[in-house]
Amino acid sequence: MSALRLQQLKGQIFPENKLTVMAASPSPLTTHVLNTATGVPGANMALRLYRQEPNTDVWHLVTSGLTNEDGRCPGLITKQMFTSGVYKIHFETGQYWASMGETPFYPYVEIVFAISNPDQKYHIPLLLSRFSYSTYRGS
Repeated sequence: MSALRLQQLKGQIFPENKLTVMAASPSPLTTHVLNTATGVPGANMALRLYRQEPNTDVWHLVTSGLTNEDGRCPGLITKQMFTSGVYKIHFETGQYWASMGETPFYPYVEIVFAISNPDQKYHIPLLLSRFSYSTYRGS
């Protein structure tokens, strides 16, 4: 990403044109995939975010996306759509490993988590190798 674009995203004022460029409203839910086998971000991994219908086993697709070159998926959900409830992120890890010529052990990873206070920011990282994965609530 260029230095100019980074300045724009940070909402800085540019003296040459006196414009203020603001970044889009940040998602209250973020994720980051890190390939711990190679120490690089998990780029180009498909993922889907679901919300569970209360008191049922029914899941509704909220959004889908693809991780960027930094292993992140910006704009996952808007603040208005983010409510209390149970969510899951489905990561297509099998496709990710296959795209690198590797045989996947885990065809996908699903991380299920409960949101009790949607006014907080939640970060769900996925640390991944071919034969293991872990996660935690980040900030």
